[in-house]
Amino acid sequence: MVVRCRPLNSREQARGAKCLIEMRGNQTILHRPDSSDPGNAKATKKEDMAFTFDKSYWSADKSASNYADQKTLYEDLGVELLDHSFDGYNTCIFAYGQTGSGKSYSMMGYGEDKGIIPLTCSALFERISNNKNPNITYKVQVSYIEIYNERVRDLLNPKNKGNLKVREHPVLGPYVEDLSKLLVNSFDDIENLMDEGNKARTVAATNMNATSSRSHAVFTLLLTQKRLDEETKMETEKVARISLVDLAGSERANSTGATGDRLKEGANINKSLTTLGKVIAALAESSGKSSKKKGTIRTL
Repeated sequence: MVVRCRPLNSREQARGAKCLIEMRGNQTILHRPDSSDPGNAKATKKEDMAFTFDKSYWSADKSASNYADQKTLYEDLGVELLDHSFDGYNTCIFAYGQTGSGKSYSMMGYGEDKGIIPLTCSALFERISNNKNPNITYKVQVSYIEIYNERVRDLLNPKNKGNLKVREHPVLGPYVEDLSKLLVNSFDDIENLMDEGNKARTVAATNMNATSSRSHAVFTLLLTQKRLDEETKMETEKVARISLVDLAGSERANSTGATGDRLKEGANINKSLTTLGKVIAALAESSGKSSKKKGTIRTL
């Protein structure tokens, strides 16, 4: 698990807010607010708190020596993800945090400052093009969904306005029924599909974020490798699923000023994120018990 600190936004700067976060190596330190500020009277008794993660990325000040840009984030997370995917393992990266914390920027990027998803897709096809073994062929398929108010929508087929059903396969596990899986042959193909999907994604303005994502978005790459054995003339197939997830942000209704549809969206977002937190906690507890019996379990 990694954490990233973004710069203060215009709303925070207008309020005269000060950055209370510091990164030291893998540690993220939360400093207590200045006691001289009347608005922080209730928080003055809190001590500084330090939390340790796999990585702590300081992205709040470009002039800092430890500034972490989009490329740094990809090299630490995306490269290893692709290594596992080419070995045939299913992999996943998701961004989690409060609304306006920079999740969509980290995952998708902005303009030429590309995020983890486009950088991973670009590197995927670069690896495929560098393949010199004529007995190995690759096929890449793409799907893109959003989960909005507990309803699943296909972002690559906007004509399908209905709520797609999530089913359970006895071998492959959960899947979305009637979801589009489009074959792509280059990064340009993926980039075009990504742009179309992002345009169809549900966004709205709140007091905390002018372009708040009101849905969870799951961008999935299905990598199929076929290997021909020259001696037996038998063909084997290896399939890996790469899931890249931009979650909607958790929020407080009184902070976002949400009413009506925005309030309903926020309630559904928080409900789903709470459920996700419970799932992760259960998996962590299960892994902890298993590691004591069978050794360490390493997760990406």
